[in-house]
Amino acid sequence: MTRGVSIVGVPLDLGAGRRGVAMGPAALRLAEIQERLRELGYDIRDLGDVPVAHAAEPGDPRLKYLGEIRGACERLRELVRGAADEGRLPIVLGGDHSLAMGSIAGMSAHFRERGEKLGLIWFDAHADSNTAETSPSGNIHGMPLAVALGIGDPRLLALGGAVPMVAGENAALVGIRDVDVAERANLKTAGIAALTMRDIDERGMAAVMREAIERASRGTGGVHVSFDVDVIDPDLAKGTGTPARGGLTYREAHLAMELLADTGKVVSADFVEVNPALDNKNETARLAVELVASLLGKRIL
Repeated sequence: MTRGVSIVGVPLDLGAGRRGVAMGPAALRLAEIQERLRELGYDIRDLGDVPVAHAAEPGDPRLKYLGEIRGACERLRELVRGAADEGRLPIVLGGDHSLAMGSIAGMSAHFRERGEKLGLIWFDAHADSNTAETSPSGNIHGMPLAVALGIGDPRLLALGGAVPMVAGENAALVGIRDVDVAERANLKTAGIAALTMRDIDERGMAAVMREAIERASRGTGGVHVSFDVDVIDPDLAKGTGTPARGGLTYREAHLAMELLADTGKVVSADFVEVNPALDNKNETARLAVELVASLLGKRIL
């Protein structure tokens, strides 16, 4: 039976410190994401873009644009949950990483209704585990992983309907190399596996991914993949707002996706932080589409 994929765009840049990432969903569609997935035999349904409200002022400087971001995440939560309830695999196109609070909330609710848990593998150069009290910027795209793991402002935690959305024992963070000092305590409190670039350097990508997959799969109904393109080295992925040197190589990124595809346990995914205003001829979006294809089963042979 042909498996269904539902694509959802979230043109959200209010969580980031730089504008432009709201054009990410359009860039990914321009890079022919639908065509690449149809070639793999998927039935594609594009649900369009989630409406994102805008405000002239950011409001609380510790939680900038909280109301607008929360509203977008609520709308995304319902779309993602509805797609999963229909047996389709949601692929969310960002937009900044704060949207992951909505997609994970939707998938967590879907599995919770079935008496199951959701696993999570989060690819990022950064830990995304700040709170209003620890964030040096107040930008919410630096907080969504903490929220998913049950740490943060109650108005964001409420998105999931239950706290945490994902248990730390079923979550892994892969590729980090730029972590705020105050985030380290939050990672330890949550109990997530934090697999750094040093781990990848020392042990190799395959070993690191085996650990991440085992953890996210243990006793769960499926695995959500949240992929920030800044996990890739900026020499390869220039079109992102918070680059950090020393990231994944082209083949490391593809191997991670291929190993996930082999498990048959991926149930949803986000691909976020593509900023075409900073890119060169849409190269970062094209790379992201390649990785989506690998995640959904494209093989070399």
